Amino acid sequence: MNKGSAPAEYPAAFLAAAARVLRDEGAYVNDPQDAGGATKFGISQRQYPQLDVAALTAAQAVAIYYHDWWQRFDYGALPAETGAKLFNLAVNMGPQEAARCLQRALRACGVVVPEDGDLGPVTRAAAAGVATAALGAALRSEAAAHYRLVAAQSGSDAFLRGWLNRAYE
Repeated sequence: MNKGSAPAEYPAAFLAAAARVLRDEGAYVNDPQDAGGATKFGISQRQYPQLDVAALTAAQAVAIYYHDWWQRFDYGALPAETGAKLFNLAVNMGPQEAARCLQRALRACGVVVPEDGDLGPVTRAAAAGVATAALGAALRSEAAAHYRLVAAQSGSDAFLRGWLNRAYE
């Protein structure tokens, strides 16, 4: 977790996106079938070994997401709906794979950007130039395709229904 002080007030777009992630990720889970291991609000013990994830509060999770995710990957620089969706997907599938989904979605909207998993200025500019509704539909489709592929490759669809719900919401 970034040691910087929390802002007096988080941006409204972040708060809405974080509320969605907290709802989707939920309470403490340590499912042996889940490669993510012990998590709470989507924050994994593996990624944050210095934390007692089981005791993590929602406010602490929000602070982590703001500093280590929202600011680091600059989701707020995207159109609000796109940034919120990409942030939500990144928490579950990882930021690079979420960026690749966005890049494939842009291609589906007729804009070719490198599919490199980097949410850089080229991808951000392209996302800003595409109709939000069309990009959102394409992003949901790409996320669902990713989740189906992961389930097929793992030989288990134990989490597929939840992943697809997340993709299509």
